[in-house]
Amino acid sequence: MEYRRLGASGLKVPALSFGAGTFGGSGPLFGAWGSTDAREARRLVDICLDAGVTMFDTADVYSGGASEEVLGEAIKGRRDRVLVSTKTSLPTGDGPDDAGSSRSRLIRATDAALRRLGTDHIDLFQLHAYDAGTPVEEVLSTLDGLVRAGKVRYLGVSNFAGWQIMKSLAAADRHGHPRYVAHQVYYSLVGRDYEWDLLPLALDQGLGAVVWSPLGWGRLTGRIRRGTPPPAGSRLHETASFGPPVDDEQLFTVVDALDEIAAETGRAVPQIAINWLLQRPTVASVVIGARDEAQLRQNLGAVGWSLTPEQVARLDAASARTAPYPHFPYQRQEGFARLNPAPV
Repeated sequence: MEYRRLGASGLKVPALSFGAGTFGGSGPLFGAWGSTDAREARRLVDICLDAGVTMFDTADVYSGGASEEVLGEAIKGRRDRVLVSTKTSLPTGDGPDDAGSSRSRLIRATDAALRRLGTDHIDLFQLHAYDAGTPVEEVLSTLDGLVRAGKVRYLGVSNFAGWQIMKSLAAADRHGHPRYVAHQVYYSLVGRDYEWDLLPLALDQGLGAVVWSPLGWGRLTGRIRRGTPPPAGSRLHETASFGPPVDDEQLFTVVDALDEIAAETGRAVPQIAINWLLQRPTVASVVIGARDEAQLRQNLGAVGWSLTPEQVARLDAASARTAPYPHFPYQRQEGFARLNPAPV
């Protein structure tokens, strides 16, 4: 396993992390992902650790905290061998303090996560969404206090817009608070919007990308093909409306290219899609999930080898889309491109 620095920090994380969204699954979304219990989770953690996957990602909103509880059971007795990443800010109930990033919510959510995980600290603590109703100074001073108390080691965000990150980083610098070093983002061969604003920002400001849904919300598993509906066992039947939209023609063009490269390399389609991501700028770790051991072992096969530059170029071409304004002049016109060369 390759280990990479997480943004402009001293923390080294594995190129692949494990997403515990399938742990303790319940409800219309997480129940469709999986319902791994503590015994099964411990076996998956065993496999991960044997492969060098040492970071495990969860959130308080995953199955109402059950994911954190199951992960805590699965890592019991080997906490010193793993990095725990969790998130808060999304609604976990109907009460006035059950959502957002206010001081009271962050302190309460951190203590609850520590209790569910059975640990005294969280290695990477991320805000799951931007809270426009709470001043960034309040958010950052609270997070500073959690770091000083030893409850949290490193800070990050997830699904933030570029201006929200920059506003927060500017306030952190102004007041001497710890900076965010990670941005957990959606990024895949069928979802490259991250590249327009957030990737250049991450390069400039030292944010490491922790990629969620690298297989395009289950569309790049190798089971989705042109002219055929998703197979009976696909979670897309229940979860497509929850995830990022993908145009069918775009999807099938990418899948065609993946199929060609799979035939050339002898690698599975998901392995190729993940390997492509691992070669992108700013990517520190790609979060892989699995409902069972076979799926996990297949995803672990995405490391230890590399696509050739020519294969990467073919995947780039198949997945390319015209950038939205104000980016398309920089993509299309030489004068703009000379002033701001593309990072990818």
